[in-house]
Amino acid sequence: MARPVAAGVLTILGGLFILAGGVVFALFGAIFALFGFFSAVFLLGLLIGFVTIIVGVLMIAVPFLHTVWGILAIVFALVSLPLALGGFLIGFLLALIGGILAISWKRPTDRFPTIEGRTVPPSGN
Repeated sequence: MARPVAAGVLTILGGLFILAGGVVFALFGAIFALFGFFSAVFLLGLLIGFVTIIVGVLMIAVPFLHTVWGILAIVFALVSLPLALGGFLIGFLLALIGGILAISWKRPTDRFPTIEGRTVPPSGN
């Protein structure tokens, strides 16, 4: 069975960069917490990174939902910009490209014309 492997791998790599950006953002949150300002917003970058990696794995594991996974990858890439520094912009771009590839991926059965797609020439009557 064919799978959108390139889309999944790019999304997983983007998720790893987003996760690294989330770690940096969480460290900023820890520094602010030392001065009395605590917020859970700084931990959301870690969550976005983990979820993006999971979406990349699901692209490969469950390929018939490739459109859903692609849309989720694009949404999480956009959300990572303010919450995880966009994965140092590289994670954002990789997850975005992975999502676009997942949406545009065609199953092998969709690539071949079927009998219904052919036209019958008119009869000579």
